[in-house]
Amino acid sequence: MHDLAQSALTFDMDKPRDECGIIGIYAPGKSDTARSVYFGLHALQHRGQDSAGIAANMGGKIQYYKDRGLVQEVFSDEIIDRLKGDIVIGHVRYPAGDTTQLANAMPLVVYYKGGALAIAQNGSLVNGRTLRDEMQGSGFIFQTGIDTEVIAALIAKNLRDRPIEGALLSTLGTISGAYALVMTAEQKLIGIRDPHGIRPLCIGKAKDDFVLASESCAFSLLGAKLVRDVAPGEMVIIEDNEVKSYIFDGKSRKACCAFEYVYIARPDSDIDGRNVYMARSLCGRTLAKEAPAEADIVIAVPDSGTVAAIGYAEESGIPFGEGFIKNRYVGRTFIQPNQKMRELSVRLKLNVLTDNVRGKRIVMVDDSVVRGTTSTKIVRMLRDAGAKEIHMRVASPPTVSPCYFGIDTPNKAELVAAVKSAEEINSMVGTDSLAYLSLKGLKESIGMDGSLCCACFDCDYPMDMPDLAREWED
Repeated sequence: MHDLAQSALTFDMDKPRDECGIIGIYAPGKSDTARSVYFGLHALQHRGQDSAGIAANMGGKIQYYKDRGLVQEVFSDEIIDRLKGDIVIGHVRYPAGDTTQLANAMPLVVYYKGGALAIAQNGSLVNGRTLRDEMQGSGFIFQTGIDTEVIAALIAKNLRDRPIEGALLSTLGTISGAYALVMTAEQKLIGIRDPHGIRPLCIGKAKDDFVLASESCAFSLLGAKLVRDVAPGEMVIIEDNEVKSYIFDGKSRKACCAFEYVYIARPDSDIDGRNVYMARSLCGRTLAKEAPAEADIVIAVPDSGTVAAIGYAEESGIPFGEGFIKNRYVGRTFIQPNQKMRELSVRLKLNVLTDNVRGKRIVMVDDSVVRGTTSTKIVRMLRDAGAKEIHMRVASPPTVSPCYFGIDTPNKAELVAAVKSAEEINSMVGTDSLAYLSLKGLKESIGMDGSLCCACFDCDYPMDMPDLAREWED
């Protein structure tokens, strides 16, 4: 680990790791579209901080650049100016479950008989390992460890002198998992969302340009308006200034990821018609009804717990206040920390506002708890600052099962709620009381007519997982 995004370690490792962010812009005749994608990636930076990349298509010829680091670290003006194209896609990445090698950064650009293809993915295939093994047995050679290369190889295999639309539909009938894809080939910008709609993807419009993005928060920065979400099981192809829709699976159970609303997405995004800020606020309000506490102040574990904490305060009538100041300016060039630095990692990120908490009964709201290690350190910091009582409230249910759909969560043995009761966790972290939002409360707060994937909370996965079954057999 050489990056601070990895070296804030104890603090950041106690959260589900953000997934990836993808964006694509179709802007006929505008050769500088890469700069717009660059700005769009800034808006999606929260979804991945390990690497960033842009691929620009001009007349079917694709130029690309990618590297490890934040968007502003990877791209200079000189690099962006070299990426000429009017159909451009971009990607920010957190490497869920695989290595951090540069070869695994995206977009992935491949060359096939008909030309070049650039592809960026958010999510994970549940049969990617099986497909890779089968293809390698048939002589395929892979250069990366990512599912995206499997998808690209299948597209090339399925072309057979037919239109790319047919090759894509054949490929989508083979792969299984949670995925959102943006890609460009020929004169097309293509967006695809998995049949369950687990990973988000939406369409925006800015005058004559079209935008595809993981989240609608990228649109306002680009002067675009949200048109609609890509439907689960839908492929859209943008060409000749129009959007063509292909439904390749309209029967699967809809299961949008609940953690998008709990933690991952930016609060100013709308996903499947539901505003993330409003969903989190209602989670906090519902939590206040389900788990009230006698207290003087409600504080949040910043930043992801803030909206739920405000909702809790509004519903309970207890004033909301700042309990922590978060350091947002720790660089990414930190050397690998020693043991002492590991002990200080939470304090690198957070500092207690002592005058706000001394002598007070506190409700501390967090969005989720994964391992519980950070919660223990934060509670100790509040105790050291003189807090009289600490009542921890978690604005999501206990995380009891790993995610296999693109969010990097620990295995079940490392999930504290999978191995300890709420009472045991309360004792472990040192709070006076601890309570979680109920699963019923979460679903009612988010809404979505029950079409949510809550597998990390209830182990009810919306699909079979061939690769995982193989691991169990092995």
